[in-house]
Amino acid sequence: MVFYRRNFIPGGTYFFTVALTDRKRDWLVRHINLLRLAFRRAKRERPFTIDAIVVLPEHLHCVWTLPPGDADYSHRWRLIKARLSKDLLLAGAPIHQSARGEYNVWQRRFWEHTVRDEADLLSHVDYIHYNPVKHGLVTRVSDWPYSSFHRFVRMGWPSADWADDPNLSEGMTGE
Repeated sequence: MVFYRRNFIPGGTYFFTVALTDRKRDWLVRHINLLRLAFRRAKRERPFTIDAIVVLPEHLHCVWTLPPGDADYSHRWRLIKARLSKDLLLAGAPIHQSARGEYNVWQRRFWEHTVRDEADLLSHVDYIHYNPVKHGLVTRVSDWPYSSFHRFVRMGWPSADWADDPNLSEGMTGE
């Protein structure tokens, strides 16, 4: 059995990458309201702050900060994945259950990185916001609707034309 080494820092800030099993599906954006509902339900049961997020058709990246004394991000991901899987099934998505009772929606694992400091945080937030351009979904960061970038612009950072320079992607971290 493979044991994954996870870094659990109570009240920590983490960068995540979570992906669908079938990377050709577009369920995350096609069913964005169901995904949002899954996040809201998980946050109600186990609070956390979404510092930054981008939802792409078949994967998402986000930065979360957990409450003081709490390091259980795995349980929160289980809640989100299970809720969305059930809701997709109810919405008629072609989902099957494995012999273990698992839905074939999500990759079993997720990628996690503990954010070390403010520079690391800003680097990951930039990566998150630039990701739709990186994947060729849009040519401008501001054109992707499923991103916290728009919230950041409303708060005054950055400007709506941030990252319009095609050379910006050099040095972006993440994944």
